[in-house]
Amino acid sequence: MAKNELEEALELVDSEIKKVGISRREAFKLAGLGSAAFLMGDTTEAEASTSAQASEAKGKILIIGGGLAGISTAARLSSTLVTPDITVIEPNPKSVSYQPGNSLIGGGVWEKSDVIYDIKDFLPAGVKLIKDKAIEFNPDANKVVLGSGETLSYDFLVIAAGLVLDFGQIKGLEDLGVSHTQSDGSKIISKFADSGVTSIYNTDTAVETWNQMQKFIEKAKSGKRVKGIFTHPNTAVKCSGAPKKIMYLTNARLVEAGVRDNADLTFYPNGGKMFVIKEYHDAIVKQFEARNFKWNYFHNLTEVDLENRIATFDKRWEEKGPYDEDLEEYSMITKHQKVETPFDFMHITPPMKAPDEIGNSAVGSGKGWVPVNKETLQHVKYKNIFSLGDVAAVPMGKTGGSVRKQYKVLVDNLIAAMEGKELNAKYDGYTVCPLITDIGKVMLAEFDWTNKPSPSFPLDPTQERYIWWLLKVYLLKPMVQYGLLSGKV
Repeated sequence: MAKNELEEALELVDSEIKKVGISRREAFKLAGLGSAAFLMGDTTEAEASTSAQASEAKGKILIIGGGLAGISTAARLSSTLVTPDITVIEPNPKSVSYQPGNSLIGGGVWEKSDVIYDIKDFLPAGVKLIKDKAIEFNPDANKVVLGSGETLSYDFLVIAAGLVLDFGQIKGLEDLGVSHTQSDGSKIISKFADSGVTSIYNTDTAVETWNQMQKFIEKAKSGKRVKGIFTHPNTAVKCSGAPKKIMYLTNARLVEAGVRDNADLTFYPNGGKMFVIKEYHDAIVKQFEARNFKWNYFHNLTEVDLENRIATFDKRWEEKGPYDEDLEEYSMITKHQKVETPFDFMHITPPMKAPDEIGNSAVGSGKGWVPVNKETLQHVKYKNIFSLGDVAAVPMGKTGGSVRKQYKVLVDNLIAAMEGKELNAKYDGYTVCPLITDIGKVMLAEFDWTNKPSPSFPLDPTQERYIWWLLKVYLLKPMVQYGLLSGKV
């Protein structure tokens, strides 16, 4: 997005929010985005909210990953350190794409060009970029080996490599192996062919999702009773609201076409809740009921028959086992049943994991993710290593909204470590999920480790609102591009 495109977006927002009788400044405050004051031309407020104490600390900093988390961290470090020595390792020139837009692509609101941009356009001045991949980690020697064979040393390491999509875990899709959101999706599209199977988690397949959704709607228009199913796997995923967002958008498009009554839409989550926070769970259930959605908890997708359009789930439940006389309670036994479900349209949220070269290395953990203190983001074993974003073992932290809070904490603590001081900055678990519930409606779910809603403004956070749609569709991307990626918000 060029600067003039940003201005056009803000003009559009101004026009729309005036219809509801508020100013742009009020809209930002409603969204809890006071630190985005620079978008309103208020340099005084912007500087006050983004300034960081300049540091004379010295050290060679290596950042693994040039996506949102990595570049935002590099930008803030670059502007805070007087003599920065920062290198980013990233093989993909499109790594800083605006991933939250994939759901809008899948729903036919945006196009691929709306979310793609080059890392070179956002690389902070003075930061070195190496277009390669880190494949070996030797934290005891403070060294990393690249795919080219080159070995790099560091004083401090930041791991912000994101996660990988593991379609290969699903029987019938084994040959797809692992992929990334911005990797070439042609292999996945070719495999899915015209089966009605889609996924918005790769940008190319998000484009194809819109194509398959339109075919699904055409079938409904023909008078055929059609079935759409939507999955959520048994692993951690980035933006856990996205599996529901694409279901809401499919519903909206069916309603728009006047054929909603010809379609059954069913959600198959591996867990037993719609959302980890009770208030949002309850709100979503009410929304599902109002839209005549169906759902089946504790169903994990294990197999896909693309030719016959059949999805197989592992359904599980608990039953009483033998009675323990000493504990005076029954043991519980997990039961399993294979459930086959036909479909016309299926959105797969693939299993996800840390890249093997990280998860299986000395800097990884038994569960794959990089183990860090959830508040300081410092590695639990190696004190000169920090991690943030999707790859970090941080509860409820795999969203861009989480990164917006994490990277400032990480930079403050990294510089404190460089200066030999205590790590006083704390990440409070803040996460935000703008949950698209309709064309023109969003529920802005904000929460932290209190497991309670943490709204930025005293509005009922469980309500779907047009103002949050404006935030999601028009404001968040320029905020990311000209705020986060510059280390300002």
